[in-house]
Amino acid sequence: MVPNRFRTTAALLLAAAVAVPASADEPVRIRVLSYNIHHGRGTDDVVDLDRIARVINDERPDVIALQEVDRGVERSGRIDEPAELARLTGTRAVFERNISYQGGDYGNALLTRLPIEASRNVPLPSSYEGEQRGCLVVDLEAPGGQGSIRVLATHLDYRPPDEERLASAARIAEIAAEHPDRPTILMGDLNARPDSAVLLRFDEDWTRANAEPMPTFPAVEPTRQIDYILVRPEARWRVVEIRVLEEEVASDHRPIFAELELIVGEG
Repeated sequence: MVPNRFRTTAALLLAAAVAVPASADEPVRIRVLSYNIHHGRGTDDVVDLDRIARVINDERPDVIALQEVDRGVERSGRIDEPAELARLTGTRAVFERNISYQGGDYGNALLTRLPIEASRNVPLPSSYEGEQRGCLVVDLEAPGGQGSIRVLATHLDYRPPDEERLASAARIAEIAAEHPDRPTILMGDLNARPDSAVLLRFDEDWTRANAEPMPTFPAVEPTRQIDYILVRPEARWRVVEIRVLEEEVASDHRPIFAELELIVGEG
């Protein structure tokens, strides 16, 4: 077991590893990861944020979208999970509550090594009582002096039929259309398969980072993809690498990781 002080030191060193190009001629690359962390509870029924942080730190992402995040919730020991994961990974956290739960807050979070310019939470259309969904909207300073990028982090409802997810896809498209030329990344658990009407609706406004399905759920022997990384405008991005991480214990989902190249241009 590595002492906490060593893990913290390593995480702080990672904070210096933002994808800034050495010169203006080199490509601007951004490493991103989306992870439904199941409030830190793994497939062994143990809440352990250290191993969630290890998964993140192993990939050195610049931006991490997290779903199913607790802050001060009884089931996860009243931990401020966004703050603790930010500490363990040497990042800054943005968290927004979508619902109150067990005396605390539950929602989406974004961890980042890039400077934060602005953030807000947008409630998504809701067809059910009990769990309001939201889209976390964060504007970041792009590496290499390339202006702003926008990152959207969300978690859509799981229940059939598709109407709520389709309405959420339309609302998310409206958010992206606020700055149609700004390089934008959407990450999250969309609770929809690649061939679903929901993903076809997202295809109207976004480009999938993976052309072929990459199963992310369940964590043990995954059979379907429901977690995604999407980008827009298509001409501003090139996918250098995308993969689902071989992690089956830390959460009930596997994380999906991509390295993206930001194409220099007006935005």
